[in-house]
Amino acid sequence: MNIDSIFKFVTLINKFRDVERLIYATGLDRNENDAEHSYQLAMTAWYILSEGKYTLNKDLIIKYALVHDFVEVYAGDTWFYRSESDNIEKKEREKQSAIRLNKEFPEFPDFHETIEDYENQIDNEGRFVYALDKLLPIINVYLDKGRNWKKHKVTLQMLIDGKTTKIAVSPEIEAYYKELLLILEEHKDMFHVEQD
Repeated sequence: MNIDSIFKFVTLINKFRDVERLIYATGLDRNENDAEHSYQLAMTAWYILSEGKYTLNKDLIIKYALVHDFVEVYAGDTWFYRSESDNIEKKEREKQSAIRLNKEFPEFPDFHETIEDYENQIDNEGRFVYALDKLLPIINVYLDKGRNWKKHKVTLQMLIDGKTTKIAVSPEIEAYYKELLLILEEHKDMFHVEQD
């Protein structure tokens, strides 16, 4: 590895920062990007784990959080409330992106293995990050007074239907989700209301 290799990798990270997500950056008039989201996910995971009541591998969780969306550098972000055909297309785009990343950075096998292990959800740490990744946007939109839900016509029931089983893969995160649902029930005005 030399300085040119580092230039190339930093350029990749900059491309990752340029991937715009379909959710507002809380309190700002722009969408958040993948780098911001991944950093927030890693820091939030670390914060939750700092309590010391879970027997999960903190270092692995932080690595998963940092790379969990990295395939989006070439595949782009996909709206959470999507169709089944969009899901199939998303998986194929992300698979091709992972292949491209592997070809461009063969000298970083740990990076590729971490992405693959996360994608395959091989352990509790991966499921913890997966579930937290589904919870964090809810928290951000709630803190942003529901702006994204109203813009994209998301109802509380759509959120529950889309998120509940995904977050349930991690009992640690599911407990926070259940707490949050009680709060959301009290703030239904943040959601799109379908007209009869």
